Amino acid sequence: MTDHTLTLFNSYGRELQAFAPIDPNAVRLYSCGPTVYNYAHIGNLRAYVFVDTLRRTLAWKGYNVTHVINITDVGHLTSDADEGDDKMEKAAAQQQRTVWDIAEHYTTAFKTDLSRLNILPPSLWSKATDHIQEMIAFAETLEQNGVTYALDDGLYFDTSKVADYGKLGLLDLDGQEAGKRVSAGGKRNPSDFAVWRRSPTDKQRLMEWHAPWGVGAPGWHLECSVMSAKYLGDRFDIHTGGIDHRQVHHCNEIAQNQAHSACDHPGANWWMHNEFLVLRSDGDEGEKMSKSKGNFLTLQSLIDRGIHPLAYRLFLLTASYRSNLEFSWDAVAAARSNLRRMLLRVARLREEVGADAERWLKIAAEAKFQSGGPFTYLRRELEAGLSPKAVGYIEALDAALSNDLHTPDALVTLGRLLDDKKLAAEEALRLACLFDLTLGLALTTVSAADLAIRPQSATITDAEITALIEQRTAARKAKDFAASDALRDQLLAAGVEIKDTPQGTDWEWRAV
Repeated sequence: MTDHTLTLFNSYGRELQAFAPIDPNAVRLYSCGPTVYNYAHIGNLRAYVFVDTLRRTLAWKGYNVTHVINITDVGHLTSDADEGDDKMEKAAAQQQRTVWDIAEHYTTAFKTDLSRLNILPPSLWSKATDHIQEMIAFAETLEQNGVTYALDDGLYFDTSKVADYGKLGLLDLDGQEAGKRVSAGGKRNPSDFAVWRRSPTDKQRLMEWHAPWGVGAPGWHLECSVMSAKYLGDRFDIHTGGIDHRQVHHCNEIAQNQAHSACDHPGANWWMHNEFLVLRSDGDEGEKMSKSKGNFLTLQSLIDRGIHPLAYRLFLLTASYRSNLEFSWDAVAAARSNLRRMLLRVARLREEVGADAERWLKIAAEAKFQSGGPFTYLRRELEAGLSPKAVGYIEALDAALSNDLHTPDALVTLGRLLDDKKLAAEEALRLACLFDLTLGLALTTVSAADLAIRPQSATITDAEITALIEQRTAARKAKDFAASDALRDQLLAAGVEIKDTPQGTDWEWRAV
């Protein structure tokens, strides 16, 4: 079988590059995690479906993967430009809870969302407040290396000390982009940023620590430099995050990495970013989801309207991670219908294969327990003895993933193989298991019935739906098409869509 070269887009240089890890057999991967002051919105979650696809692809290619995701529970201000209140403290004040309770609640909620989306857990969760002393030591080295200066409100990084500051974001420091980031307080350069924030003399922060620059808290950018270096080394393979991190947070992180190690290496060899999920209102051009603007939906919002999280995952995979993706209820409802069709087909394949199906399903299920290990053994078992035609589908999947994780092409190939009536049932089932290793749609563990989530707004019961469908079936047999259409309309008005198949009438909840 042809093994395609994995190429990934590197934001640091803005080009596709053939991937080669520092260690030939292992990949070290760091992902910017959430600031746990509120629920993650579905735009935030796109970043983690993207990195899960990346991680699964790396495992598919035979690599061990050490994956670190941080939890930001201190230091992130309401503006990325070193202005405003700490997001954690602001949330604690608004909700009248301790900042520690806020962090624990939203961290748990975030991890639950990842599990619902069938995202593999990282090798390590790394919490900012567990690494304060390491951050202070890192900042002391920056100070010793002559790249910081003190102001009344803390210690700042002098970006003019880094020769290529802003290279990742292609920043025009003399133009408009720098102008957007001007902050008062005596900074030497508009792009300079806080490494340590001193607490006000007349106010005690909810979270503060003693440091050489006064009692205070670390700047937001410091934590990722410190934790990635601690767990992955000063030089590691891949750093991921949302596209909103590319212009400020990651530029500052790179500057810290370079100044701390006294070299021009950015820390990670690859910097990878997913694009925005866009909300569009009638007549506008669309804008990214934002908690501060209030235009966001959580994963629970989708569930409350009858959308299964895996249908949302499928919706995200229909676009390249590097493309803006417009959210609409019709689009996620279409993804749900498509996923339902796939699940019904896999269920039929399981029936046709019989008892032997459990062998293949068990192998595929082991992917969740790999703990960062490669999928080499799983692939070898699932691919053994397949026909040339079946191998062709695997090669098409590998080609799609190797082309910068191009999941739309992978989904097209998955659809073709599930519709291929000339494939033996066992081969088709094994291929579905193989595709699921990388796409993570839980095709072998979730049923079509699981997608039938009752919307909160629904008033009709399942028993009433069954009764109306039976009445409609009887009306159709009697060729009373007016009654049949009226019953269909009654179901549709209640939020139930029906579909007539050779096996009978199926139904599902509408996305309302």
